[in-house]
Amino acid sequence: MIAYLDASVILRLVLGQTDQLAEWPEVSAGVVSALAEVECLRTLDRLRTERSVPEAIIASRREAVYHFMRSIEIVETTRAVLERASQPLPTTLGTLDAIHLATAMLWSERTQTELVIATHDRALGRAARASGFAVLGVPAGP
Repeated sequence: MIAYLDASVILRLVLGQTDQLAEWPEVSAGVVSALAEVECLRTLDRLRTERSVPEAIIASRREAVYHFMRSIEIVETTRAVLERASQPLPTTLGTLDAIHLATAMLWSERTQTELVIATHDRALGRAARASGFAVLGVPAGP
């Protein structure tokens, strides 16, 4: 299956957290917004400064983010993505999640390929389902 990944999925994988995406072994290819790299690296920087995670650990996790990003298709945040993200969506979303959803929508439309959304973010999952996507990582419901 081809999955659009948001930063929450990537970070749980890179950080080796126990609550990773259960369906990860079934994902044959990943698509991600260039925005996700920024989100991941900013989160790692916050872990270093706010939680005093040692620099050596942060350095290895940063390396893992770059390695991961090289292994998947990165979609640039273009004017078309920003315009789509600016339009009304079926549920309330913050700016970054709207950009993620718009990126997935445009990629799926452009490639005519079925895409599932992989996220641990409930708001993004709800909006993706309401937009017709199958969602991995968050259960359906309120």
